[in-house]
Amino acid sequence: MLNFSFANPTKIHFGEQQIALIKNEIPADAKVLVTYGGGSIKSNGVYDQVVDALSEHTWFEFAGIEPNPSYQTCMKAVALVKEQHIDYILAVGGGSVADGSKFIAAAANYDGEPWDILSKGGEIKSAIALGVVLTLPATGSESNGNSVVSNLDTHEKLAFASPLVLPRFAVLDPAVTFSLPNRQVANGIVDAFVHTMEQYLTYDVGAKLQDRFAEGILMTLIEEGPKAFSEPDNYQVRANIMWSATMALNGLIGAGVPQDWATHMIGHEMTAMYGLDHAQTLAIVLPRMMAAQKETKRGKILQYAERVLGLDISDKDAAIEQAITATEGFFHSVNMPTRLSDYQLGEEVADKIVQQLERHGMTAIGERGQVTLDTSHAILLASV
Repeated sequence: MLNFSFANPTKIHFGEQQIALIKNEIPADAKVLVTYGGGSIKSNGVYDQVVDALSEHTWFEFAGIEPNPSYQTCMKAVALVKEQHIDYILAVGGGSVADGSKFIAAAANYDGEPWDILSKGGEIKSAIALGVVLTLPATGSESNGNSVVSNLDTHEKLAFASPLVLPRFAVLDPAVTFSLPNRQVANGIVDAFVHTMEQYLTYDVGAKLQDRFAEGILMTLIEEGPKAFSEPDNYQVRANIMWSATMALNGLIGAGVPQDWATHMIGHEMTAMYGLDHAQTLAIVLPRMMAAQKETKRGKILQYAERVLGLDISDKDAAIEQAITATEGFFHSVNMPTRLSDYQLGEEVADKIVQQLERHGMTAIGERGQVTLDTSHAILLASV
């Protein structure tokens, strides 16, 4: 096991009707900015619950944070934060709203050009306090310090991380996910699955507990994911998916193990260039990434095949191929396409994405730095 430091102070309130508890989490004298996306929270009852919980607070609202939150939109919220002297942000939505709100929290206090936080790794010295009411389980952003923001002008999708934007608390009510469109449900399941794989499918360092945690998340998603569509009103199914997504990226399963993230790096560029949903890109790339890296990841793919998928691994080469096929099959089981051609995209994608990877210094990615530009190009061609 590798050395690590781990802390996750985000308080989780999990279950039905827990949104009311935010009134106890935010200081009574705080000026609160409620951030959200396209307004679905006003049709599913979440907005009304938030309004009730904040009845004794002074609060403002900022709507319109997009899927893949844009720098341009976030900066409008930063202006409001400064104008109204906001000292607490409550992000109500999915991972994009949480990610955008983290950037807003950091940018509002940043001394300099805020885009530098993303493009140049600008140091974050302070940030506005942040809480989250999660409506779409997917990214784990409700209990980590990571954020990804897109620049509409430059077609860049860049990330930053800081413990200063780790949410103070998060409310997770599985019941609010019943109103989600099937596309968003599928996105969340796939996102959580690939987050787990990026930390699990690397190489063995003797971190047995982290492996077992990761395997438990993967098995739960494989078992419960399809039920979200066949049993759409099953609360326990939604609860298990929601908790799996949080546990996939709150730092626990990644502590003391090597991490990959090459699939994500390629996927981010695809979203920035072509507008595909984040999870859609992951489902396209991961099976081909596994195939391209099947020798360097051989031990872990076999472990995944046996422990998670229940495959016979006596014929190791055959088991690896079956595991890759089964992974793509799982994505199909949750209504997620897995080919560029499913989105009317072809071989032209490979050159354009590789150019962007090179532009952003992603020339040797993956846990061993073995995913070169040539490898990424081949993976993209194979994904057509």
